[in-house]
Amino acid sequence: MRNGAIGMQTNRMARLPDADRFIRRKLESAGVMATRQRVDLGRTIFGAGDRHFTAEIIYQETRSIRFAPTRGTIYNTLNKFARRGLLREIALYDAKVWYDTKTGPHFHFYFEDTDELSDIPDCELPEIEISPPEGMRVAAIDVIVRLKRA
Repeated sequence: MRNGAIGMQTNRMARLPDADRFIRRKLESAGVMATRQRVDLGRTIFGAGDRHFTAEIIYQETRSIRFAPTRGTIYNTLNKFARRGLLREIALYDAKVWYDTKTGPHFHFYFEDTDELSDIPDCELPEIEISPPEGMRVAAIDVIVRLKRA
């Protein structure tokens, strides 16, 4: 990139709101090109702190964006964010895929009656030790506790 182009990029970044600068840096640090639509989706996804959502929830939340993304764009972006470690993908038994902005190890409650997903508080977590077969390592332990009203 020429020196003038670098200066133009720096000036453009300086004019961005703090949230957009944060999103752009987050995407770029994960090796994801920060396109306008990805930044818009990133603002929706990461702007509210740790949260759980589906592609459909994000689709509904982004209807008011000036250039609202299509469902296809949302699915593709969520898949890319998950592959790059920006999101944790949680597949439930009914074939619905949830996403979580909190990517570290933790367990979940799934409320079947209300179709909601939430983190199990750390103080409630059981100690689980599993010995993998020879030549393997445990990459993650996913626990989803499904709840229904009694």
